[in-house]
Amino acid sequence: MNILSPIRASRRAIYTFADETSADEADDEALHLRKSIAVLAAIVVGPAATIWGLVYLAAGEAMISIIPFIYLPLTIVNVVSYRIWRRYHVFEFCQLLITLLLPFCLMLALGGFVSSSGVVMWALITPMGAIVYSRRKMAFFWFLVFLGVVVFSALIDSSLSGTNDVPQWVRRTMFAGNILGPSAVAFGLLAYFVKQNDLAYELLNFKRNRSESLLENVLPTAIAAMLKDGTQMVADRFDHVSVLFADMVGSTQLASTLTPEEMVALLNEVFSEFDSITIRHGVEKISTSGDNYLVASGVPEPRPDHAQALVNVALDMRDYLASRNGELGGGCRCGLASIQARP
Repeated sequence: MNILSPIRASRRAIYTFADETSADEADDEALHLRKSIAVLAAIVVGPAATIWGLVYLAAGEAMISIIPFIYLPLTIVNVVSYRIWRRYHVFEFCQLLITLLLPFCLMLALGGFVSSSGVVMWALITPMGAIVYSRRKMAFFWFLVFLGVVVFSALIDSSLSGTNDVPQWVRRTMFAGNILGPSAVAFGLLAYFVKQNDLAYELLNFKRNRSESLLENVLPTAIAAMLKDGTQMVADRFDHVSVLFADMVGSTQLASTLTPEEMVALLNEVFSEFDSITIRHGVEKISTSGDNYLVASGVPEPRPDHAQALVNVALDMRDYLASRNGELGGGCRCGLASIQARP
């Protein structure tokens, strides 16, 4: 068994829990992502808060250890309340307030910035988290509140006791932890957000490309381009146009001898060749219906030889079907009409 398997399984379980907790049919993908990151951020800080509480408890600061220990039950109550009542903005505000105030209270209890090993740095998760999963105005608000807490901490630092029972070597170690911990959490949240955002953009591009491909298959390329550019009404005048209608002779009898899958595959093969013929002659495929093929010339690009071009198309269609040695029935019946608009 891979030693990393339990870690990966736990990570997947956390991601799934955050995703299910934040799921709301009324939300788009971007909003759902921000909400899931908010839940994820609340969860991942829990283990660090528990470790910090154990450290202070082992150092003889039992009362002080209550502050980091209380993070987990507060977060559990907040997350469970969110799952039940689905009031995201209340959940977000409460969670950001918890991550801001508890480090500040812990700093006060430990006697100041230096004696607390800079534990107030954990409050940095509040504005960093707000940038990722809150509204822009609220992110700015939480950043100002964070600055206010830092400035206030600096102003009152000299009036605090500056002493506690935590050993000096533990304080130095906690300094590193209080810098690396919030930095790792902030980096992880941002990395997860960027990754999920990139996946969302890839999916969006895939759907856009598929829609554009479908549009270009249904409409002439020039018309499809106009629609994609936002043109509300597409109306052009073409004075000289020819239309060719091709019908496969004997396809009804042929269909009775083939399975539906075989017949569809055969028509797809034939029409693919017809598409190549239309492209080669510079004419425009309009539609296919059953075993019928409709193509036009002179639209959407006018050309003086529109009728001659379709005659050549019909001859190539006939030659292609003849090259199949009667495999496709009785060949192709084509009808061509040329139209000249009235002045």
